[in-house]
Amino acid sequence: MSKNRLEAFSDGMIAIIITIMVLEMKVPHGESFQALTPVIPVFLTYVLSFMYLGIYWNNHHHMLHTCERVTGPILWANLHLLFWLSLIPITTGWMGENHFGAAPTALYGVVLFMAAIAYFILQRTIIVSQGPDSLLKRAIGRDWKGKLSSILYALAIPVAFWRQQVSQGIYVLVALIWLIPDRRIERALAGKKT
Repeated sequence: MSKNRLEAFSDGMIAIIITIMVLEMKVPHGESFQALTPVIPVFLTYVLSFMYLGIYWNNHHHMLHTCERVTGPILWANLHLLFWLSLIPITTGWMGENHFGAAPTALYGVVLFMAAIAYFILQRTIIVSQGPDSLLKRAIGRDWKGKLSSILYALAIPVAFWRQQVSQGIYVLVALIWLIPDRRIERALAGKKT
């Protein structure tokens, strides 16, 4: 199967997830700037979730460029990732509506953790399908960013019941780590062409 179809399906799903998130945001009542105060937590969680979905979309796009073909296990691993990403609007809304409460903050972390695990599974599935000389395997190396992200999410989940602000800070930190452009796959692709 061509990777183009998988990429188009995934792009469409991520676009729908973002659309659902923005449609869940309520219009403030009143015409003063004070009317914005109640929606600030919802807006902040939307911004964070939008960043995460953008990061996943960007990295997913780069990862699929290393694929030569798509197999059945890759399709299932990709659906597994999309399942966890599709839960982001629910946890985003719950956390924002409840002003970053402990349980919503922890559940947000669970979804981020499971999405990171699903992304790792998709990476491994692609590597296995591409064989021992996998371009993706060479590109990601030890994948310290992926491993560190999962560890930080796992730490943030129980911390949410003690100090929600620390958990939220961890979520922002991981997003910032991934916002720094990761050129590993681009370098590996450029090396392949030469």
